Amino acid sequence: MHRFPTFATALAALGVPALFAMATLPASAAARPATAGPMPTLATACEGRDAWDAPAPPQRIFGNTWYVGTCGISAVLVTSTAGHILVDGGVPEAAPLVLANIRAAGFRPRDVRWIVSSHEHWDHAGALAALKRATGARLALRAPSAKALASGTVPAGDPQAAGLRPSPAVMADRIVDDGAVVSVGPLRLTAHATPGHSPGSTSWTWRSCAGADCRAMAYADSVTALASGSWRFSDHPAYVASFRRALTTVAALPCDILMTPHPEASDLFARLAHGTPPRDPGACRAYAARGAARLDETLAKEAGAPQKPAP
Repeated sequence: MHRFPTFATALAALGVPALFAMATLPASAAARPATAGPMPTLATACEGRDAWDAPAPPQRIFGNTWYVGTCGISAVLVTSTAGHILVDGGVPEAAPLVLANIRAAGFRPRDVRWIVSSHEHWDHAGALAALKRATGARLALRAPSAKALASGTVPAGDPQAAGLRPSPAVMADRIVDDGAVVSVGPLRLTAHATPGHSPGSTSWTWRSCAGADCRAMAYADSVTALASGSWRFSDHPAYVASFRRALTTVAALPCDILMTPHPEASDLFARLAHGTPPRDPGACRAYAARGAARLDETLAKEAGAPQKPAP
């Protein structure tokens, strides 16, 4: 991992005025401060910088939904005057960057009431323990993620277990099932069980409005069939069947604006380069189709690879 500059230094490097970085935040949980100049877009700030720990500026995605992650890993803040919900945290080193982005966007970390997660891998959940401590928020996870993050180590049943770093251990405050709703004031985030990339993979949907313009927001979890070590999808037909059901779920999500844990997987920064991304109800179907094609490709490669002899 890289060493981090201070956030003010990082903002200065991105061309953000110092006055903005030091602005006094408003008392209102939903208000935004005046700035001395425009923030750079994510597309501009992160051009050629896709490291998972690379500082990025915050940017409004649509309505009350904000990107507060790094150049390489997403974290999304959904805001309201009653409090906020944070989706994902990134690698362990990203925690101070996410907190600084929440402040830079004009919100207070202590107004984050819930944190939810896409899945239990360290690149997305590594910062959750630090973010939970810093905000005082409660953490909602599906059971497989909760079990893995309680110890900080994913189980052998995870396709990528052999290649993953451990995460700082963190306890869930609530176990959510498929269809469960995490709410704060007017906010309603719905959990969708989409296991495949990991056993605990969870996608989240909600509704955001800008005046009378309301859109279905979908934070669809990773759909890449990726394995490490000797783990083979073809050796686990039940897991593959579950993965295919999850891809069907992702394809059917209400999905005017798609976001993903790795922003490049949904071309998020390019779509935000000129402000609000266009409405694209077919984005989740296309994303799921790419995941299905990758799964088929993986299975075909495994079928063509020589089998290891039985012990």
